Amino acid sequence: MSIFKKYLPKIGSTNLLNREQWLEKTLKQIPNKSKILDAGAGELKYKNFCSHLNYISQDFAQYDGKGDDIGLQTGTWDQTKLDIVSDIINIPVESETFDAILCVEVFEHLPDPISAIKEFSRILKSEGTVIITAPFCSITHFAPYHFYSGFNKYFYEHHLLNSGFKIIEISSNGNFFDYLAQELRRVFSVSEKYSNQSPNLIEKVAIAVILRFLTKSEKKDRGSNDLLNNGFHVIAQKI
Repeated sequence: MSIFKKYLPKIGSTNLLNREQWLEKTLKQIPNKSKILDAGAGELKYKNFCSHLNYISQDFAQYDGKGDDIGLQTGTWDQTKLDIVSDIINIPVESETFDAILCVEVFEHLPDPISAIKEFSRILKSEGTVIITAPFCSITHFAPYHFYSGFNKYFYEHHLLNSGFKIIEISSNGNFFDYLAQELRRVFSVSEKYSNQSPNLIEKVAIAVILRFLTKSEKKDRGSNDLLNNGFHVIAQKI
């Protein structure tokens, strides 16, 4: 199966790459020595993008990699290097402590993401920057800590504004065709796990043909990201 996947079109395989390239570029724009909080930092995956910053990590540190064994799990999860262990809506620091806050693919795992935004406003300095990414639509992962399937841009426009932020950027990661391709590529593993079925040669070819059609459609795309995409990348500034 892995050999066959090597010959599939690239469409639907760049969600993570696109996000990380955007994060690296965005974090480079934060001034040197700025104090940044990585909220919901997990295994500190993006600490290396913050080498020019005063980096502090936070997480609630209750996910163990296995969760409840439903959906996608990581297997292992090391949170022994966290600086702050706390609820994200009640971080034990003084108001206006940080110059920037980073929150990557966390909101779908929060029972109350709106309160998290309000807490970010409290602990962020005036004119400080918050950087957020979260899925537009996601399958169950890290359960039981998976409370939302995703967030539209209107969520950010409404709740960031109401919490004292102005939006600097909202950009989409991928579009309708890219998202469909991502989930079509996932059919292989999902079918094997949940239906005990592996596609035969004809079915593999059929999937490859559909992916090629999605590739052609994406090249002529005229705004399908408004309909569906992998997730939004957001930069906002505290007013």
